[in-house]
Amino acid sequence: MKKANSRNLGQPEVVDLFCGVGALSHGLKLAGCKILAGYDTDERCKYAFEKNNGGEFFTRDVGKMSAYEIMGHYSGDAPSVLAGCAPCQPFSTYKQRYDEDPQWGLVTKFAELAAEVQPDFVTMENVPALKRYKDGEVFRRFKNILNEAGYPIRATIAKCELFGVPQQRRRLVVVAARGDKIGRLLPDEAVGKTVKSAIGHLPSIAAGEAHPSDSLHVASALSPLNMKRMKAAKPGGTWRDWPEDLRAACHRRATGKTYPGVYARMEWDKPSPTMTTQCFGFGNGRFGHPDQDRAISLREAAILQSFPDDYRFLPPDEKPQMKEIGRWIGNAVPVELGRAIGNSIIASY
Repeated sequence: MKKANSRNLGQPEVVDLFCGVGALSHGLKLAGCKILAGYDTDERCKYAFEKNNGGEFFTRDVGKMSAYEIMGHYSGDAPSVLAGCAPCQPFSTYKQRYDEDPQWGLVTKFAELAAEVQPDFVTMENVPALKRYKDGEVFRRFKNILNEAGYPIRATIAKCELFGVPQQRRRLVVVAARGDKIGRLLPDEAVGKTVKSAIGHLPSIAAGEAHPSDSLHVASALSPLNMKRMKAAKPGGTWRDWPEDLRAACHRRATGKTYPGVYARMEWDKPSPTMTTQCFGFGNGRFGHPDQDRAISLREAAILQSFPDDYRFLPPDEKPQMKEIGRWIGNAVPVELGRAIGNSIIASY
């Protein structure tokens, strides 16, 4: 593939593998990149990816793709970027049987595609546990494939709250330039964003209610028992603050005493906890609103992932499904981390 060699070229051109709803692409776009295409197995992500990023979405299994499909998108007249975030579930600390999940091989597949395509830049984002997975075997293979193809890599465990993301989240970020070293990820000047600075401006809603002007600003309903628990919850507290009669049976057992971060409220003056695919549920983590008696809404979860307030996930006439949107949000690369990656790439040519 032709390498762009002028330092005066315009926008880097991006193809995004495992693109989901386009969070990484959007961060790269905000940094000044041009999004050409995104690939994902979830065809439902098409609307969000194309609406917010302008590239074309393709429903494809990256594990079955060829390098030629990717190469056909680039013009050859601008720096080329191959980006991706292989599914991180195989490397989760909660997962016990790694070998049963065929997705772990997608990290290697991504490296092999990059080696064949030979873009000017390669970037991958994943969970930090990838570096330890199978005693580091998978990450070493990934690194070796890229090194042998002429890409010295820079791997960073990024603290997302240092990059303008109002969330405590750790992510492994790999950035490589063909034949060259690439600059470090630079923290955002506007660090220290808090839950209040991110979502404090949104209008109040009740549990089970959606705001009429934004269907994504919707909160899960609460059972009568969970509403009592919510009212008893303190920002930054735990279920140990509740009266004994409100505690779940699993919490009363010795095995439940090590899980204080469920059925809990966020704190206004701190970053949020890590957004997961279940971030809309009060009982799934510290996802209670700081002062309203409800879990955070889907829109609030998206903003805490640093999506813009107006990011469009669905057509205007479609009602959001909590589990689907929650999965998209929880699996997303924080947008502002994507912007930092884009800034690092642009500063390197």
